[in-house]
Formats: sequence, structure tokens, C-alpha cells
Amino acid sequence: MSSEKQERTRSSMDGESKDHPEDIFPLALTSVTQEMFECRADQEVTGDKPYKLLRKDDIVKDLRVRLAVSDFSPVKQIVLNYPEAELLLVYDRDFTYGHNFYLVITVSAKEKILNPQILAEGDKAEDKSSETLVQRASEPHPWVSLGSEREVGEEAVRDSRHKAKYKISRLRREFGTKVCFSDRNSTAEGKYVECPSYQDKRFCIKMLERDIGAQAVADLKTCFTQTLWKYPKSACTQYEPREYTKEEKANFLNLENLETFVKSATSRFEVAIQQNEIMDVFINDLESLSEEEQEEQDDGDKADTDLRVYTSFIEHFCKEKSISHFNWHPTINGVIAVAVTERLSVEERIENSTKLLLNPSFIVFWSFSDTINPLLLLESPADVSAFEFCPSKPNIIVGGCMNGQLVLWDISGQLERLDGGGGKSTLSNRSDTLGFKDKQENETPVLRYCAVSSIESGHKGPITDVQWLPESFEISRTGIPVENRNGMCVQIVTCAPTCCVMFWDIRAPETTQTSSEKRLKEKIKCVENLHGLLNTFRHLDLSWKPILQVHFPKTDSRTEYSPLKISLRESTWSNPLDRALAGTDRSEIPEYSLIRLPSAKHLKPLEDISTKFYIGTEDGELVYTDWRMEEESDSGCLHSVKTSQSFVVHDSQVNTVQRSPFFTDIILTVGGWTFAVWRESIMIDPVIISPCSQERYTAGHWSLTKPGLLFVGREDGDIEVWDLLEKTHEPSKTWNITTSPITCIKPWIVSGKQHLLAVTDQLGHVQILEIPWICRNPSPNEKLRVSELLEKEVERLIYFERRKEMRSKEKEEREAEKHQKTVEPIMLERQVEQIEEEGQKEYEGYLMFERAILKKMGLLQDTVDI
Repeated sequence: MSSEKQERTRSSMDGESKDHPEDIFPLALTSVTQEMFECRADQEVTGDKPYKLLRKDDIVKDLRVRLAVSDFSPVKQIVLNYPEAELLLVYDRDFTYGHNFYLVITVSAKEKILNPQILAEGDKAEDKSSETLVQRASEPHPWVSLGSEREVGEEAVRDSRHKAKYKISRLRREFGTKVCFSDRNSTAEGKYVECPSYQDKRFCIKMLERDIGAQAVADLKTCFTQTLWKYPKSACTQYEPREYTKEEKANFLNLENLETFVKSATSRFEVAIQQNEIMDVFINDLESLSEEEQEEQDDGDKADTDLRVYTSFIEHFCKEKSISHFNWHPTINGVIAVAVTERLSVEERIENSTKLLLNPSFIVFWSFSDTINPLLLLESPADVSAFEFCPSKPNIIVGGCMNGQLVLWDISGQLERLDGGGGKSTLSNRSDTLGFKDKQENETPVLRYCAVSSIESGHKGPITDVQWLPESFEISRTGIPVENRNGMCVQIVTCAPTCCVMFWDIRAPETTQTSSEKRLKEKIKCVENLHGLLNTFRHLDLSWKPILQVHFPKTDSRTEYSPLKISLRESTWSNPLDRALAGTDRSEIPEYSLIRLPSAKHLKPLEDISTKFYIGTEDGELVYTDWRMEEESDSGCLHSVKTSQSFVVHDSQVNTVQRSPFFTDIILTVGGWTFAVWRESIMIDPVIISPCSQERYTAGHWSLTKPGLLFVGREDGDIEVWDLLEKTHEPSKTWNITTSPITCIKPWIVSGKQHLLAVTDQLGHVQILEIPWICRNPSPNEKLRVSELLEKEVERLIYFERRKEMRSKEKEEREAEKHQKTVEPIMLERQVEQIEEEGQKEYEGYLMFERAILKKMGLLQDTVDI
């Protein structure tokens, strides 16, 4: 505060002090203080009985406890100097002196108010003057300008230049259509406009403030100097820190100036410490203000705590079918893709195998702008059970089929249609397999797959999970992580309940081609271009084989584990927002048709890549194992590593194995009637396991914004929301979404104020729900609180494990002691007999020795037996 403001405040305080008599002091008592001293307005004290005697000790105690927060802090010294044990407090109902109470600070005024006497006629004038003084109201004072309006004017923000105006126009026939931005060739005529930057001499910004950082102690470098040899100029100054000696410190501490400064600053220092205890001085008021404004704007969202239906999709392809998998498009907002399968059991699929081959299966693309007509159909040789977008190139899609084959699609020619939400497309005609010959502009385009794996070399059962390996590494044919020089995802990992996990590579091998093979490929390429197909992965079609197969034998038997879901330690994407951002600029990544499979001899092994991963099996087991291959010492053949750890927690097949987007070592597993939370470093038991539900759990997913929240889908169509910080014995919220089992749950972040949750079921319904504010907005320090909760649970597991070990040791000791007690009597009997036998032998030896001595002395004659 400036000196002018301080003078104005001091003058206003002096003006207030003159508006009341000298023997009273106006006070503003809060409701808390009134309740503490039993002087609540219009209850204990009223207009008829406005007096209340307060004990001096109570006021002093309140001042010591609440310090500056106490309402009696302005009269602290007056209360301490008051001679009597009780002070008089008067209720000022009409706010005569500006506050609701006033304190009588002299003994004479207190006696006059409590013991009024009949005044003499000579004293009436004095009494009237006192009444006039007491009942006189405060008078307003005119405002005096001290220059504050000039400071307010200087802080005001004003435009220093004219605002730039831009005009963007479009054709009339394009009014109301969606604006689509796309890349185009800059070499074409009239397609390239350059707007180079230049320095405008008419506009120049003067440097008014400069921020310079100084290094207190420079780092010592011995390898080279900090000066460029071409231009010898010092870049910085190096110096050594200097400290005072003990004598200099003692001289400075004995200075009178230092003692005077400490005495003068002590009171201010105490006030500052008290203020730090009362309020947080490091809080950012601007951020708090923005949070309050945001909370005021979101009041309507906070009141709504239920999942609301944002949109739903209806299409004839999903009638009498089930949805096996769902994915949000990673780069185009408002576009989703679902895999549609027939609702048949294994026996029914075997009986109707011929009919299923004649009817192609599809992956359906929808847009929020049109929930009835799909944007695109991806044709597949069989029902797709799982599919994923390529993180490096989102136009590449890989899918796993029910017959064990792996399929690749390239939707590069359909990006304009997907981004625009519909319209004409270059591939608007359906494939010849559907029997359509006429090209129709309004029909949904059907895109055939680019490549399919060899059915003999693939899985022998339905592929239940498909994942891309991260672009940071790839694996060799022995499972060793090596460097990825392409800078893009080139390998895929799949699993099926046929007891193996397979790794696939989508690059073409380095082979030499003859002239006849080249001519044949050119003919095939021309024929494919006539049908509108792409040749991205033609080198893999019907010849695609896995580069590595990993089996998982059980340690206690000759059987193997049957994996359904996998979770890699090195995850490709931790958050959908990262996936969207990473897919925005991929101009430097080459096309897949141009890259080749390098030789393993020239690749550098990576030691910091973990090859451990989790497997959820068909029998409800969670297996922690390694995909590296081991070499036998005798034959030199490679074989799979035996599983290191396996846990049976779920009583049915595991349908979800997912890592937390906030903690890389926290894993969620869902299966049967329970879900469990695991920690990779402590694989003793689950850190958190839910109680058994009344209905079977069919799907689960972590929240993308709240570290301790997860969504779980049930067989009866309900969705449970579990907040681990709130309670772990029952769900926080439960909503009924559909009447059939839920097959897939996936949240998505559209913006900070809109989070969506996609839910699919076995009846072919796709519902997009809007997540309420309470389920998407994290509480302060929620990640730290969840971490502390997990740490406590881990400590509990370790404690119980130690107790088990201790109890087992105690049991072994008791059994050993019991065994020793049973053996001890037998040993004692043997020892007694042995002692008696040894004593008898010793006694006989003594007799013989005595007889020999007697014979030598002639005291004993030899007796001869006749």
C-alpha cells in the first residue's frame, strides 16, 4: 500500500474514533464469538436487556487461543489493563456507533449504566449532555482524492493498435456444409501460396524489462573451456563462493546495529508468523479465482450425477448380431468403429460354417452426424473378435478373426469421407463378392482387406486380443528387444485360447525378384486398381506367418495356459489424448509398402525394455511370464520360458487385463463375479479385490481422468462405478444401460467439459453416454492419495505374508518339539542302560586291578580250580 493510501486509512480510523464516547469501544462480534460468550443477539441480549457481564479471564483466554482472529484483538491492551474482573458488554441494536456491540472500558461508566441514581437538578445538565453524547450518530465525511484514480488508470488495459480483420468466404452451394481441411500437392498449378514472414520497420517493440539469470556456483568443466575458439569472448564468469571466518562471524554478531535491527523487526516477524499460521500466503489468488468462476459455470453439471445418453446408433448390419469389439477413431472426433459378429455358439458356428463363409463380416464405421447410415464398411473373411488402429498410421487397421486369421486394412482413400462425415468417395462401389455391379453414390462403401494371414500358420482358435508393439522397439525371432530404425509400429502381438501368443511383422522381406515375377505383380496390381483396392500389404496376403510363437506350459502339470487377454509392460499408448496428439503430425514416417525387414545382425539389442507381461486365461488365472525364448543346453533348441507366477483369483474367464493410465505398475483384471487390482512389484495377492457381485462381470476400464475410479459392466446390463478412495466394499454408483450383457466399455475425452463413455452389448446396441461431472473431475491431490492407498495395501500384504511365514516356522518348531518329546523317553531309557553297563564294566575293572595289587603284595594267593 502506498503512503497516500496509508494516510487516508489512518485519517478514516481517527474519524471513526471521534464518533463515540471515550469510555466505550464499538465492536463487531461474529456469531461464533456470540455463542462462545453467550451473548447472542436478540436471544441472550435484547433491546430491553442489552447488558452482559464478561469475565476478563475468558476474554484473555480467547485472545491467547485465537490471536488476531479474535474479535477482541482491537481492545487487547485495554482488557489487560482493566482493573476489575468483569467487563460490561452492551448490545447496540440500532448500530448507533456503527457496530452491533460496544464494550464499556471504564469502571465509572460501568457503574453508571448498571446502578443508575436519581441525579440532582444541578447535575441534570451534565446527564443530558452525556445522553446527547451517547445518542449522537456518526456523521459522514467527504471523500478526499489522494491520487488513487491515477493509479487505477495506469493499470487499465488499452489497445495500442487497430485490430486485424480477416474475411473468409465460400461458395453459396457450400453454405451449411462442414468445413474440411486436407493436404494437397503443392507442386500443382495454383495450389501453392507462400506467406513469408518479414520485419516491419514501422512497428518496433522496445525492451522495457529484461530477465537475466545468474548462476551462484558455476559447474566445473575440465574437458574444454566455455569460450568459442573462433570468437574469443567470455560466455560467463566463474568464481568461488566466499564465507566468513569464525572471528568475522563473532564480530558481526556483536554489532550494535544488528541488535537494534533484530529488536525492531521482532514484532513484525511475530505478526508475519501468525499470519502464516492463519492463512496460506503462497496461494495463487488468480488461479483460485478462475477455479471459483469455473465452479460457478459448472454448477449445472455438478448437480447432475447420472449417465446421460448422448447418442445411439441403429443399423441393419447389427440386427440379430452381437458387437465383439469397439474403438474410437484416434484422430477424427465423432467417428467410431465396431466389430459385428453373429450371435452363435461354438457348435452352431461349426454347423453353419458354410453359410458363414458366404456372408462376409464387417467392421462398421459411424459418425455422430448420422447415427443411422454408416460411413464405411470393412469387409473381413470371418467375424472379427478384436481390432486396433495403428498408432503410427491410424489409417492402418489390424483385426483378429474368429477362425484364427489376422487381417489388415488400409483406409487411406476413405479419410476424406470419414473426416467429412459422409458424401461421395472414390471407393463407393461394393466388392464383387456382394454381387453388386451398379455403382450407387448414396450407398455405404465397402472396403476389402489388403492382406490376410495364412490359416495354416495362424491361431487354431478365435483371436481374443490384438495389440501393436510400441514404435520404440521391435523383437527378433528369439524374443529379444532390438532397436526400431523405422520409427513406426511394425509388429503386432495376438493371443488366442489355443495356448499360445504370436508376434507378427508387417514388413516385406528383402528378396530378389525375377523379371517374370515383376511382370506378374504388375498385372495383379492393375487388376486390383480396377477394383479400387490398395497394394499396401499385398506381399503378406495368404503368406503372412508369425515370427515368434510363445507357449505357456504349467509347472505342476503337462497342460498349458489358454490366454484370452494380454497386457505388455511397454504400453503403446497411455492416454487417448496422447494418441490423438501423436497422430496429428506423421509426415516424416514412410509408407509401409516402402520399408523392408532388416537383417537381425545389424540391429542393436535393447537392455532397458522389459519382456515381462501379464496374461488373463480362460480358467480365471492371471499369469506373469516372459516372452523370451530359452536355449536348451543339450540340443540347442529354443523353447518357451516356464511361467514365473500364476494366481487363481477369478472363478471364470478373465475378460479384462488393463494397466492404469496413471500408474504403469498397477493392473486391473475383471472376470467372473469379481475384479482385482494388482501391483507388479508385489505379486503376492491382489492389492484390492472386490466382493462377489450378484451378476457376472463382463467388461471393465480405468477412468482417463480420475486415478482411483473405474467402470465395470455386468451381465444384466448394469454399469458399476467404483471409486477406490470413497469405498471398496460396494460400488459408488450403479446405472442400468441395457437388458443384455455388456461386451465393451471405453471412455473418451472430447474436451475438458465433455467426457463420453461408449457401451456396447450382445444385442448389437451402441450407446454413447455422457460422463457426469462427479465421475470425471479429479479431487485435489487424488493421484497422491491413490498412491498412498495402494502403498498401505501393499504394506498390509507384506505384513500378512510375514505372518504366514512366521506361523509356518512356529508350526514347524512345534512339530519338531513334539517329535523330540516323543523320542526323548526312548533316548533316556537307552542312556540309563548304557550308563549302568559302563558302571558295571568299570566296577569289574576296579576289582581286577585290586586283585592284581593284592597278589603283588602277597596278601592274596592264587586259587587253582581242581
